[in-house]
Amino acid sequence: MRIITCIKQVPASSNVEVDPKTGVLIRDGNNVKMNPYDLYALEAAFHIKENNQDVNIHAITMGPPSATTVLSEALYMGADDATLITDRRFAGADVLATSYTLSQLVKHIKDYDLIICGKQTTDGDTAQVGPEIAEFLHIPHVPYVKKIVEVKEKSIIVVSGYDLYDEKVEIDYPCLITVEKDSYVPRLPSFKRKEKLLSYKIPMMALKDLEDKDPEHYGLSGSPTQVEEIFPPNKSMKSEIFEGNAKTLSKKIFEILKESRYV
Repeated sequence: MRIITCIKQVPASSNVEVDPKTGVLIRDGNNVKMNPYDLYALEAAFHIKENNQDVNIHAITMGPPSATTVLSEALYMGADDATLITDRRFAGADVLATSYTLSQLVKHIKDYDLIICGKQTTDGDTAQVGPEIAEFLHIPHVPYVKKIVEVKEKSIIVVSGYDLYDEKVEIDYPCLITVEKDSYVPRLPSFKRKEKLLSYKIPMMALKDLEDKDPEHYGLSGSPTQVEEIFPPNKSMKSEIFEGNAKTLSKKIFEILKESRYV
């Protein structure tokens, strides 16, 4: 069984800069980490491998060359292979262009049974990339997976959680699932695996390596949604003291909340 896990490098804090011209986050490789939800996706893959024979886990990501850091982390945690897809022409991609690029990489890898993604990323929060990858690949998918019940020869049974109910689903391979947080407890990278993989060089793919080489389908050119304006929030603290009886104070507090659009 071959599993592909999609991971992403995201800012490690809310203190990030925005390119004023393109409106996208500046990703320079500093102060970054693996997307927390992807840790659960990886652990779900490791859970399958520990309970089934002949399982290969292939971690992939799209990003700048510095994104090899999170792929190395995935390898040290237990992934068998890793691939980075990177090209300046991929920069500024929206959800659709990102999903299309990753689906092209999956097509390049070819041999897979299951794709596992984190539910969402902490820098975008759309929760759309996983399902859109599945749509581009024309394979079935199940989002918000809370538990893997059984891995069968030709299908997988999972529990998908929604706001008001859980749903038990059996889905045939090849397929894609997105994993909820707290589904499995992520493990730490292994120092022994790091020592063992010192000679491993992470392959890097570019636009020229893909089946679809049209640059208009990637990055800003291939993004139907454009950011009109984005900026870091202004952080400030302001204190006011009000005096009066309970009725007067409650009315004043309500007016402040209403003015700030909290009610």
